[in-house]
Amino acid sequence: MKSLSEICSKPLRSVLINVFIVGTRAELEQRLTSISLITSGSRLELTVAWSDAAPATMELRLPAQAAPSSTSSQPLVEALASGHGRNWSGQRYVETAIGQRLRHRSHRIDRSGPWQTLLLTQHDPVTGLEFTSALSVHDDHRAVRSVTRVDNSGGDAVTLHAVSSLVFTDFDWQNSTSINSMTLLHGRSDWLAEGQWVEEGLREAGLPDLTYDGRPFRTRSCIEASSLSSWSTGYALPAGVISDVRNSRRWSFQIEHNGGWLWQLGELADGLYLALLGPTDEHHQWQLELAPGESFETVPATLALEADLARGPIEALTAFRRVSAIRRHPDRHPVVFNDYMNTVNGDPTAEVLHPLIDSAADAGAEYFVIDAGWYADDGDWWDSVGEWEPSSHRFPDGIDDVLGHIRLRGMVPGLWLEPEVVGVNSPMASKLPDAAFLRRRGVRVVDHGRYHLDFSAEATVAFLDEVVDRLVNDHGVGYFKFDYNIRAGVGSDSNTASAGRGLLLHNRGYLTWIDALRQRHPQLVLENCASGGMRQDFATLSRFDLQSTSDQEDIHAYAPVAAAAPMLVLPEQAANWAYPQPGMSEDDVVYTLCTGVLGRLYLSGWLNRLDRGHLGLVAQAVAAHKQLRDRLPHCTPFWPLGLPGWKDEWVAMGLRDSDTDGSATLHLTVWRRAEQAGRTRIPLPAPPARYRWDVPTPVFPAESPLSIVPDPEGRALDIHDESGVHAARVVTLRCISDE
Repeated sequence: MKSLSEICSKPLRSVLINVFIVGTRAELEQRLTSISLITSGSRLELTVAWSDAAPATMELRLPAQAAPSSTSSQPLVEALASGHGRNWSGQRYVETAIGQRLRHRSHRIDRSGPWQTLLLTQHDPVTGLEFTSALSVHDDHRAVRSVTRVDNSGGDAVTLHAVSSLVFTDFDWQNSTSINSMTLLHGRSDWLAEGQWVEEGLREAGLPDLTYDGRPFRTRSCIEASSLSSWSTGYALPAGVISDVRNSRRWSFQIEHNGGWLWQLGELADGLYLALLGPTDEHHQWQLELAPGESFETVPATLALEADLARGPIEALTAFRRVSAIRRHPDRHPVVFNDYMNTVNGDPTAEVLHPLIDSAADAGAEYFVIDAGWYADDGDWWDSVGEWEPSSHRFPDGIDDVLGHIRLRGMVPGLWLEPEVVGVNSPMASKLPDAAFLRRRGVRVVDHGRYHLDFSAEATVAFLDEVVDRLVNDHGVGYFKFDYNIRAGVGSDSNTASAGRGLLLHNRGYLTWIDALRQRHPQLVLENCASGGMRQDFATLSRFDLQSTSDQEDIHAYAPVAAAAPMLVLPEQAANWAYPQPGMSEDDVVYTLCTGVLGRLYLSGWLNRLDRGHLGLVAQAVAAHKQLRDRLPHCTPFWPLGLPGWKDEWVAMGLRDSDTDGSATLHLTVWRRAEQAGRTRIPLPAPPARYRWDVPTPVFPAESPLSIVPDPEGRALDIHDESGVHAARVVTLRCISDE
C-alpha cells in the first residue's frame, strides 16, 4: 500500500463528479454533496459528504445495511493549534474551532491494484491550512485506513498541537438510548501480563446518561486511552472493539504507531464519536510549527466493520492486517529455538551452547538464536552494551565456531540485538556524537543505565547499518531478535522545539531503518521484542516476521497472555514461548508446549537435559505445529469462553480456518489452570450451512487428563478434568456434510 505522500504526488486517475440541485442560496448552502467508494469484493461502501456551510463527514456501511434515520454533523477532521482551540472546553478532541471551519476544496480517487484511496482536501480560511484525508480501502476487505496530511498554504506559520487521523460517528445512532445496548472491548498490558482485555457497557465505561427532559444535551466526558512514552503497548492498548447487540454490529479499530497515540470514544448530541490520533500536545508534549509551504502527515489509523458478532471480535481487522503488512516472509514460519527463557538467561558460552544446538536440531528447530550476552566478557553487561562485537572470552574459538555448528545441524543462526540503546559504560557512549542520542536541553536521555539512540540522526543509522551488515556479511547471521528494554521519556528537543516531536521523528526513523534493512538483506527473518510485548503496535508488527508475546517465565501464567495475543498480533506472528525443563512433570511439559502450537512455536529450555520421554513430547509438539503452520495465515482467532481473565481457571483460544470448498476447520487450545477436578462447556461457532462439526481430533498431546467430548447436537464441547492437575490440550474439529 502506498504512502499518502506518494498518492498525493501522482496525477489524477479518476474523479467522481457530483451535481448540485438548483435552489435558493440558503438551500444550496445546506445541501450535501457526497462521494462514495464501493469495493468490488466486500461491497463495503465508504461515503464522504459535505456542504458549502459544513465540513466533511464520513459514513462506512456494509452491503444491504440500511441508511441511518439521521446522521451526525461531527467533522471527519479535528485539529488544535496555537490560537485555535476548542469551541467547548474539555479534554475531548471534537468541537475544535479548526474542525468546524473546514470546507471542501477538492477530491479525487486513486487506484493502485486492489487498493482505492479517496483523497479529500478541506481548507481552513482563517489559518490557511489545508487538510487532506486519505481514506484507503481494499477491494476484498471491510475496513478503511485513514491518514491526514496538513499543508500550510497560508502566509504565516501555524503551531499544531493535535491533528486527528480519523473521527468517525456512523454508529447507527437512533437516539440517546442507543448507547445503552453498546459495549466497548478495550485492553491494557503490563510487563509479564500482556493483553488484559475487558468488555463493558459504554455507560459503565465512562459515558454517563446526561439526557434530561427540557434541557439541551451537553457533556465534557469521554472514554479515552493513550500511550506513555515509547512503549506503545506498555500500558493501555491502541486498539478496541465497539459492539451494538441491538443490530449485531461491531466496529474494530487500531492506531498504527510505535510511539504516542490517543483514542477517545464519546457521546454527542446527535451520535457517538470515535477519535483516533497520534501524539498530541496535552498527552505527549507534541507540537509542530508548520511554516508556509511545509506539510505534516499523521500516523495511520484503521477502522473495520465486523459483520457477524458470532465470528469473533476482530475477523475483519485480522484480514485487513494481513493485506496491509509489509513483511518480507509472510509465508515462512520456521520453528525457532532461542537460548534465553528459563535457560541460558543472557549468559551464553560455546561450552553451554554446543549441546543445546544438537538437541534443538534433533527436536526439529530450524533457526537457533543466541540471545543476550554474546557480546560481553562477563555477566554484568547491562550498562555496557552497544558495540555488538562477539566476546572472545565466551567463544574462545570465535563465535563463528558456534554459528558454524548451527548451520552444520541444518539450522539458520540468529542473534539478539538491542539497536536503540548504548550503555552508559559502553565504549560507544564516547565514540558516537551527541547528535546520535535523544537529548533534553542538551543532556542525553538516560533510562536504566542506558542512553537512548535517535534514529532520526544520520550517525545512528550509519552505525547500526555497519553493525547489521557486519554480522550478516562476516558471520552469516540470518535472524535478528530486536529487543527494546528502556523507554525514551517524552522524547528529545535537540532538533525540534517539542520533545514529543523529537520522539515522533525517532519513531519514524526507526521504522524507516527497518524498511531499508529489509531492502539490503531480504533473506533476514526479524523478530520484534520490547521486554516482551511492550511494543506490539501494528506499525511495528507490519514490518516483522515474529513478535515475542511476553517475558513471562511461569508456564501457567503464560496461558492468558498467549490466548489474548491475537487481539494485537497475527496468529502466524505470535511467538509464544514453550520452555520445557528437566524436573517438570509430563503434564507441565505438555502444558508449556501447547502454549506454542497455535502460533509461532518458540522453543527454549534445557532440551539437552530432558529425559527421553520428555524429548519425545517436544518432537511431537514440533511435528504437530509443522502440520498446522502453513494454515495459520488463513485463520481468524476466536475466544469461545471470552477473552481470558488473569485468574481464569479455564482458558480457550481458537483459530477458524475457512476452506475453499465452503467448509471450515477449527483449531482449539484449552488450558486448565486449577489443581482440582473440574469441567466446563465450550460453545462452538456455528458451522457453515449444510455442515456440522465432527468429533475433535487430538493435535497434541494424543492422550491427556483433559477429556473433550462434543455435545449430542455438536454445538459445544464438554471438557472434563478428572485428575485435578494443570493441563492443556490442542484439538482440531473439521466440518462434515450434514446431508
